[in-house]
Amino acid sequence: MRRIRDISSIFHRFGITTFLSVNFAAPIRFGDLTTADPLDPAVLAWWQRKVKKIYAAIPNFGGFLVKADSEGQPGPFTYHRNHADGANMLAAALQPFGGKVIWRAFVYDSQQDWRDRSVDRARAAYDNFKPLDGKFSDNVILQVKFGPIDFQPREPVQPLFGALMHTNQIIEFQAAHEYTGHAIDTNYLMTQWTQLMAFNTQSQGKNLPLRDIPGQCSPRRENSGIAAVSNIGRDVNWTGNKLSQANLYAFGRLAWNSQISDQTVLQEWCQLSFANPDVQASVSKIMGTSNQVYADYTAPLGIGFMVQSQTHYGPGPDDYEFDRWGTYHFADRNGVGVDRTIATGTGYAGLYSPQNAAMYESLSTCPDEFLLFFHHVPYNHLLHDGKTVIQHIYDTHFAGYAAVQDYITLWETCAGKLSEEDYQNILDRLTAQLQNAREWRDQINTFFYRFSGIPDAHGRKIYA
Repeated sequence: MRRIRDISSIFHRFGITTFLSVNFAAPIRFGDLTTADPLDPAVLAWWQRKVKKIYAAIPNFGGFLVKADSEGQPGPFTYHRNHADGANMLAAALQPFGGKVIWRAFVYDSQQDWRDRSVDRARAAYDNFKPLDGKFSDNVILQVKFGPIDFQPREPVQPLFGALMHTNQIIEFQAAHEYTGHAIDTNYLMTQWTQLMAFNTQSQGKNLPLRDIPGQCSPRRENSGIAAVSNIGRDVNWTGNKLSQANLYAFGRLAWNSQISDQTVLQEWCQLSFANPDVQASVSKIMGTSNQVYADYTAPLGIGFMVQSQTHYGPGPDDYEFDRWGTYHFADRNGVGVDRTIATGTGYAGLYSPQNAAMYESLSTCPDEFLLFFHHVPYNHLLHDGKTVIQHIYDTHFAGYAAVQDYITLWETCAGKLSEEDYQNILDRLTAQLQNAREWRDQINTFFYRFSGIPDAHGRKIYA
């Protein structure tokens, strides 16, 4: 326990509370119990003994961070219990010491059958946790991802936010770039976070943006907040791509001020990171458009998971289409998109407030950026700007590649104006991004051309 105590003391110096990650292992890996059933008194007694020992060694120990019943891992469902049963058992063991349980809501059926379109992974967190609202102990905090799937370049806000009114909540973001560029492709995520935080949940008919949900809907305001999966590694610059430092900085600023603008934070970070004003201006210009550029060529109109399944980087338009993870786009010769409407689909749209449900349900009011997340439409369906779906896909993929070319041209003007190490670090990654954008452009355009048979209106090269 000596090493744990030393690490904790370091955290304590910087005001960081220590949390231990817990998994409901099955079969049992530690101890002499034959079950991890959270309602078995012997299981609670085991945790009470262990918690007492932990606090004897780490007096300022914060508690447990738990991920259960997710991605094929066990949890309360193993014993036919619900997640309140599991969380409250650990909370009872921690309560005498002032400890907390942060319980992640990343739960879904990983055995989904692609043939059954009535099953929708996007519903998983809502269906599992909405019925448990008000049943969690005061020292339990539910940590909920900002969107219903998994940190995609474009996702609507998770409908649990605004639906949970009696449960302590944390909004979970990701700065680690999984699915959003791998810290290779430039992607200033604060742009997306700002848009999400401003989304009006209209919970109970009130003006209630996402940024206000944790504080106003948690029974104990002190047990609420936001969290992020970080992007810190062993690189000298911490994040591999120096430009990815901006996301780590941005999350810290967002944690202190949920209303701060993405552009304000970007300018702060540029000025803190680069001494030369020309470099600051170039970085600001590149990063200011990077989030939309990346989303355009990887997630057209809200379709996600068209990435390679093994690496989560680079195009793999059919990699997830027939697997168990429930992340589909249902592209066929007639159209593309997931029908999540109340009328003819999975009913996911109806999980939002009545006003937002009506907005997403109707083709005439659904925002184009989420069109294919909520609807399966023909390729010649007209968007709000008058362009067809298929032409939008072609245009954004050609434009995405061209934008990265422009990034490189602009960055090359910065040579000699900053350290060679930082200059080359960014140039190498922009060069890799250009190759990635080229693959996205050519593979996705070809993929949809082969399905639709509709040529590009501008006659650009598509590899049929």
